[in-house]
Amino acid sequence: MNGYTFYVARRESGEARLGLLVSRRHAARAVVRNGIKRCIREAFRLTQGDLGALDVLVRPPYGAQPSAKMVAQLRALLPRLKP
Repeated sequence: MNGYTFYVARRESGEARLGLLVSRRHAARAVVRNGIKRCIREAFRLTQGDLGALDVLVRPPYGAQPSAKMVAQLRALLPRLKP
């Protein structure tokens, strides 16, 4: 399940920062949307130290379901964003 969209902006210094774009089109129920956000935050937390000074906005694919698999996929994708 790929289909994640990342918007990245580089900064001079500081830690990586995360933005989330999860709307009702991603999941109609708030419980599912919040689960998706939790998964993205957890994956970001685990890789934040390796990213450097980046601002990252993540938009998951429509129909994504929160799971451990989602966290693992994001943990594989996020390090590829660093310069």
